[in-house]
Amino acid sequence: MTWSFDSHIHLSDPAYIPEINFILNQMEFLKIKACCVSMDVTNSLETLSLSKQSNLVLPFIGIHPECANDDLEKITNLIELNQNNISGVGEIGLDPTYCKNNDDKNRQIHVFESLLSSAEKFHKPVSIHSRKSLDDVFEIMSSYDTKHALLHWFDGSKKQLQKAMDMDFFVSFGPVMIYANDKQTLLSKTDESKILVETDGPVRFSRCFEMKSGQISFIPSVIFCASKILEKTFDEMSLMLEENTKRFLGI
Repeated sequence: MTWSFDSHIHLSDPAYIPEINFILNQMEFLKIKACCVSMDVTNSLETLSLSKQSNLVLPFIGIHPECANDDLEKITNLIELNQNNISGVGEIGLDPTYCKNNDDKNRQIHVFESLLSSAEKFHKPVSIHSRKSLDDVFEIMSSYDTKHALLHWFDGSKKQLQKAMDMDFFVSFGPVMIYANDKQTLLSKTDESKILVETDGPVRFSRCFEMKSGQISFIPSVIFCASKILEKTFDEMSLMLEENTKRFLGI
């Protein structure tokens, strides 16, 4: 049986709490597993708790660049203590949007590098945030293993996409691809063995999604869109994505 994967979703976000039991049942019905990423120490603990409710929730813990001032030592200890329970480290990365000065930028880099080191130490995949920072991420990642690294919500240029492929990254595409021609073009130029799909919920999506929060139930639509762009059947696309995601996760 083929399973689908949402490679990047914030299922432990408060927005999902009121309906989490429905979502978990929906995941079982739709045969979708979720890489549940975290924002900070508190949210990482919530992610771990959620993963105990369902084996369909694959927990990623870490510090998002927006939360770079959170307690780094606590999260590295949490990774070590839960090395046998977590599926990966994330969401981690860089984002100048959240930097007011050089100290903020240096802190982000320090947190990112520290959590990359933890992921390598315990042989865990990483889910990377790279908004407006792809070139800096490429430079840092040249010193780390990229075979199990995902550039989630890839939003770079064609040249940067080729760089990502050359460096052996996975890249993921989400609901935006359904209505954005530039994302469809990027998908068509991506090495098929490096493609994953995601929702990044509870991010909201416009156009056909009418500003609804990302739901894991959007994943079949993303897969269908990708299958049309790559001229595959839905089943062929689903099987390819399952194999890709398992390689990313190292399972």
